[in-house]
Amino acid sequence: MYIDDKSLERAALGDVSKILQSVNSTEQNAEEQKYNQDSEAFFKLIELWKTKIGGVPVHEHKKPALPSENRRNVLITTALPYVNNVPHLGNIVGSVLSADVFCRFCRMRDYNCVYVGGTDEYGTATETKALEVKCTPRELCDKFNTQHSEIYRWFDIDFDIFGRTSTEKQTEIVQNLFLKLHGNGNFSEDTVDQLYCGSCPRFLADRFVEGTCPFCGYEDARGDQCDKCSKLINAIELKDPRCKICKSSPTVKTSRHLFLDMPKLDSQFREWQKKSSDSGKWTQSAKVITNSWLRDGLKPRCITRDMKWGVPVPLAGYESKVFYVWFDACIGYMSITATYTDQWEKWWRNPEKVELFQFMGKDNVPFHAIVFPMCQIGSGEKFTKVNHVVATEYLNYEDKKFSKSRGVGVFGDQAAETGIPSDVWRFYMMYMRPENQDTSFSWVDLQTKNNSELLNNLGNFIFRCLSFACARFENRVPESEGELEDTDKNVLAQVARYYQEFLENFENLHIRDALRAVLMISKAGNQYVQASKPWEKVKNKETIGRSKTIVYIGIQICALVAGCLEPFMPKTAAELRRQLNIERLVLEDEFRPLVAGNHPLNEPKPLFRKIETEQVVEFQKKFAGQPVAEASSAELCAEEFSSAAATGEKAGGGGGRRGDFRRSDRPTARRGKVSRIQNKST
Repeated sequence: MYIDDKSLERAALGDVSKILQSVNSTEQNAEEQKYNQDSEAFFKLIELWKTKIGGVPVHEHKKPALPSENRRNVLITTALPYVNNVPHLGNIVGSVLSADVFCRFCRMRDYNCVYVGGTDEYGTATETKALEVKCTPRELCDKFNTQHSEIYRWFDIDFDIFGRTSTEKQTEIVQNLFLKLHGNGNFSEDTVDQLYCGSCPRFLADRFVEGTCPFCGYEDARGDQCDKCSKLINAIELKDPRCKICKSSPTVKTSRHLFLDMPKLDSQFREWQKKSSDSGKWTQSAKVITNSWLRDGLKPRCITRDMKWGVPVPLAGYESKVFYVWFDACIGYMSITATYTDQWEKWWRNPEKVELFQFMGKDNVPFHAIVFPMCQIGSGEKFTKVNHVVATEYLNYEDKKFSKSRGVGVFGDQAAETGIPSDVWRFYMMYMRPENQDTSFSWVDLQTKNNSELLNNLGNFIFRCLSFACARFENRVPESEGELEDTDKNVLAQVARYYQEFLENFENLHIRDALRAVLMISKAGNQYVQASKPWEKVKNKETIGRSKTIVYIGIQICALVAGCLEPFMPKTAAELRRQLNIERLVLEDEFRPLVAGNHPLNEPKPLFRKIETEQVVEFQKKFAGQPVAEASSAELCAEEFSSAAATGEKAGGGGGRRGDFRRSDRPTARRGKVSRIQNKST
C-alpha cells in the first residue's frame, strides 16, 4: 500500500483515517472481484472445497524457541511499561495486548515466534515514588513487577518471557553497548547547571521542581512547562524554585554529563531508516513522527544522570552517575531475551533471518524508531534492528483521560472485579483499537458490541449450528450430500473473501480490521443458515440431504471462526474447539473444509452472556471518578510522577508529550561548552 508525501503531511495533521479509508475501499473492491463466480479464484475455491478436507495442526510452541532455518522467524516486543504504577486499559491496548494478539496470529500461521515483555524499572520516577511510599527502589520494583505480571496473566497475555530491566544482565549488555559506542567516538562531554536539593539530597529532574514562571508569573509552574501560559521552561530559570519532594529551596550546581552525538550518526541512520520504513510495515503515525524528528534535525542527547538507581556508567570520572532511562530501556529487550535463553544473540544478532516487530503507543516512537536503532548502528556491531514499528494513538475513557488519582477509568487490576470475562475485554479493546486516531472506551458501546456482535451474531450462529447437528444428526457433523447450490457457492465465496481480508489485514498490522473480518465471516454464515432453513428441510426425506449440506457448511465456517478468534479471544476459541472436538489448526492461505463428515461433536454451550443495562449503569458510576478536590495531594503528586515517567523517562506505552524528548530531556538546565571526550574507559 503506497501513500504519497502529501498524504503523509495530511496524516501529520490528523487525516490518517481518511487516507486509509480511501486506500482500503479500493483494496476491498479488488477483493470482491476476486471471488466473482466467473473468476479463476472462485473455481479454485469450489474445487478445493470438494477435494481437500482437514487442517494442519499448529506446531507445539516449545520454550526457549530459537530461530529456525525453514520457518519465518518473528521477534515481537511490547513497549516496557514503567514500573511505578498500575496500567490502565489505554496502556494495555496500545502495546501489550496488541502485541499478544499479533503474536497469537503468527503462531496460528505457524511462524516461529518469540514474544518479549517486561517492566522498565530504572529512573527518577522510581526513586521518587520509593521515597514517597517509604521503601527502597528494589522493593517498589518487585511489588509492581509482580502486579503487572498478574494483570497481564489475567488478560491472557502469553509472553515467552516477562522480565525486567533492573538485572545484572541488563547492566552487562547496556555497558557493553555503551563501550562500543564510546570506542567509536559517538559521545561528547558537556557541563550542565542543575538544581540540587540539599535536604533530599539529590539533583532534581525538571519535572520535580516547581516555582514561579519567569514569563507570566504563575506561582505553581512546573520545571519543564508552565500550565498557565504553556511556555517551555528551563527549571533553573524558575523564580523561587521549590523541590516537589520536600518543598525546600534548591541551589544551582554544575555537573558533567555525556551526550550521544546524534548528528554524527545522522546520515547512517537516515539511510537505514528509509530502507526499514520502505520495506517494513511502519504504521503511518510511526512514519510521520519519525520524519518530523528528522525534519527538525537531530541534536546531541544527554544519556547520564546524577542518581543511584540505574545502570552505572563504566567510565572514570562518572562513578556517581547512571545511564538515563531512555538510553538503556530499549536495550532491555535484549537483556530480557538473554534471561530467556543464553543463545539470545541468535535472535538479536541475526538480521538476515529474524523480523523484529515492536509495538508501542505513539509517544514512544522516538525511543524505538530513532534512539535504539541509532545506538545499534553507532556500535558498529551487527544487530537485528526494527523492521516494523507498530504504533497506536490513544484510548481515552468516556472521552476523558484515565486518572488513577481521580478514579477515572478502568485500570488493569479492576477489570476482573467487573465479572466480565477477559476475552470480552480483549475483544472490545481490539474492536476499539486506536490504530489511526484516538478512540474512547464506552460502557454503553461495550454492552452494545457484546450483545450484538458476540451474543447475537457470533454466539447465535455457532450455537444454532452445533446444537442442530447434535439434536438432528446424533452429535456428529453430517455428510454433505449432492451438488453445491448457488446459495452454497455464494456463502463460500463470501467467507473466502472475508478470510482473505482477515489474513491480509493481520499481515499488514490492521488488527482492528482483521477482527471485523472475523465478525463478517460469522455474519455471512448466520445469514446463510437463516435463509436456508435447515430445520424445515430436515423434516422431509426428499430435502434432508439438503439440510445436511447446509449444516455441514455451517460447521466448516464455525471451525474457521475458531481459528480466526484464537488471537483475539483465546479462551472462547478453546471452548469452541472443545465443542467441535478439534485441535488448534494452522490458519492456511485458503478457506477449505476443516472437519470431515461424521466427525463426533461435543455438547454445545452458549459462548457468551448478555451484559445488562443495570450493570452498565453501575460500572459508569463506579469508574466515573471523583472531583479533583477529593483526590489527595499525595495521590495527585504520585500521578504527576507517573506522568513524568511517561513523557521523558520511559520506553513504555501511552500518555506522553513529545516536547520533552525534543528538548533532550536534559538533567536540567543550562549547558556549558561542549568538548569531544577521549575514548578511555574503565
